[in-house]
Amino acid sequence: MTQAMRQRAAALVAILVLLAAACGSADNADSAGLTVVVTTNILGDVVQNLVGDDVEVVVIMPVGSDPHDFQASAQQVAQIGEAGALIVNGAGFEEGLLDVIESAEEDGVPTFEAISAVSTLEFGDHDDEDHDDEDHDDEDHDDEDHDDEDHDEHEHKHEHEGVDPHFFTDPLRIADAAAAISDFLGETVTGIDDAALTANTEAYLAELRALDVEISEEMAALPRDRRILVTNHEVYGYFADRYGFEIVGTVIPSGTTVDTASAQALAALAQVVEDEQVPAIFADTSSSHELAQTLADEVGSIAVVELFSESLGPSDSAGATYVQMIRTNATRIIDALTS
Repeated sequence: MTQAMRQRAAALVAILVLLAAACGSADNADSAGLTVVVTTNILGDVVQNLVGDDVEVVVIMPVGSDPHDFQASAQQVAQIGEAGALIVNGAGFEEGLLDVIESAEEDGVPTFEAISAVSTLEFGDHDDEDHDDEDHDDEDHDDEDHDDEDHDEHEHKHEHEGVDPHFFTDPLRIADAAAAISDFLGETVTGIDDAALTANTEAYLAELRALDVEISEEMAALPRDRRILVTNHEVYGYFADRYGFEIVGTVIPSGTTVDTASAQALAALAQVVEDEQVPAIFADTSSSHELAQTLADEVGSIAVVELFSESLGPSDSAGATYVQMIRTNATRIIDALTS
C-alpha cells in the first residue's frame, strides 16, 4: 500500500469514528429525553401509568423506604442530574434529597412538583374542620385559620408547621396531580407519544375517580362517630379531609418520622385514646411502629394496624400499586374501626 493510500484509509477511519460518535451522541440525547426520574415509588407508579412502556421511568426510592430519611447513592444522584424530566413530591417531603433536587434544577433539569397541582392543607387543618363529605370537593384549605389553642385539651400539639406534603393519601388529589404531570411530560419529554400519553392519562384518571367513589360508598356504612384516627405520625390529613375523619392524635406529633415523641406526649395521647375509645392505632409499613406498639401496650385492648402510607408494598403485597395501596388502606381502616 502506498503512502497516499494509507493516508486516505486513515482519513476514512477517522470519518467513520466521528460518524459513530455523532450517532452515539444522538442516541444518548434521545434516550435522555425519554427518561423520567421520579423520587418516590408512589409517584413512580402514577407516572408509569401515564407513560406506559414508551418512556423509561427511573424510581429513586425503593419499595419500603422511608422518604423522610432516605439518602440517594452516587449513582442515583447522577440519574437525577441527567434526567430528561424529574418528578418530585415537593413541600419538603424528600428531606434527604432536597439539595440534590435543587442542584438538578439549577443545572437545567426540567422539574415538576406534584403537590403544586393540588389544593393543599396545613399541618393540623383536619382537626378543626366540620367534616361534611359534600364540602370536600371544592374547598380551598390554604387560607383557613387554625388556632393551636384548640389542641390544648389533648396536650398533644403539632410540632410540625407548614404545608402537609402527604397529599397522596387522597386519590382525587392524586388525580389532579396526575393530570398536571401528564401535561408537564407532554410539554417536556422529547419524542413522547402524545396520543398514547393522552389515552393513558384519561384511563388512569377514570380509575382513580372510580376508586374514590368505591371508597366513599364503603365509608358510608361507617358511622360518623367512629371516624376517628390515631396514626403513627401526621400522614393522613388529606385522607381525613376527603372522607370525613377526625385525627385525634399522632404517636409522633410531626409530619416526619425523623422526629420522636416524649414520654409526656405519649402519656397524654394514651389518655386521649382511652377517652375517645379508639379501637386501633394506624402505623406505617415503611417506618418503625415501636412507639405505636408501646402506646397500645400502655392502653391495652387496642390493635396496631399497618397501612401503606409513604411507600408502596412489595409486588406480591396488597399495596403493590397506588390504587391497591389506597383500596387496602381504606379496607383496613373500616375493618379496624368497626370491629
